[in-house]
Amino acid sequence: MQAEATRGLLDRDYQSSPGLQGLTVHSGDSVNTGEWPTWAERSLSGARLQTYATAAGGRSAAIRLYWWNIEVSAAFYGPLHCLEVALRNALHGALMHRFGRPDWWSIAPLDADGARLVSDAQTKCGRRINHRPATADDVVAELSFGFWVKLLSRRYDRTFWVPALHRAFPRGSGRRDDLHRQFTTMMLLRNRISHHEPIHHRRLEADHATLFRLLDLLNADLSAEARQLDRVPTVLKQRQDTCAGLRTPQF
Repeated sequence: MQAEATRGLLDRDYQSSPGLQGLTVHSGDSVNTGEWPTWAERSLSGARLQTYATAAGGRSAAIRLYWWNIEVSAAFYGPLHCLEVALRNALHGALMHRFGRPDWWSIAPLDADGARLVSDAQTKCGRRINHRPATADDVVAELSFGFWVKLLSRRYDRTFWVPALHRAFPRGSGRRDDLHRQFTTMMLLRNRISHHEPIHHRRLEADHATLFRLLDLLNADLSAEARQLDRVPTVLKQRQDTCAGLRTPQF
């Protein structure tokens, strides 16, 4: 059930963006004819770029869209970093208080998958840190974004959410299932960026709004600081000029 819900979120967020309309297609620059530049064919691969050509309407525009995709991915990295670290520290703090120990996972009712992820994290810490025993903070830092997001799922409603995790959101959280859905959306965005996949198809303005809405719930002061440094809105506004060849992207 949860896997189907995650796939549904991915399908919804991967729908075509209106920002692709109006891209400039040069004469003779069709989607399937001509050759890619040698450097692009050799190192980026024509097969990879072809998806951009289909979206942009031509090969010249495809390369510009490719660069813009990297630029906007880089812009999202900082706010997503803040969100992931803030979430894991907030949930860790709430569960540490609930179970009365920093290694709360040792006695908490994690499901088999959660217990496996903790065990894997402990093993990785042991390999990486050979001059001292791994601490709870080491394990927390090693656990994936997906681990923390899953703690907000229905599976843990009675064991974690009701007695503890709702307190991790001092400004209120609303419905747990809505919160879980929104964090899952952010996890999918983060994973696409981390794996160098296209995100230009997504509703990026909505993603940006969701990200800062969640960050506000976790820590309004951190959210305000992140907004001062955030360049996602600027990059989104520059999409058309970048894809039309009127500006050079930076990343």
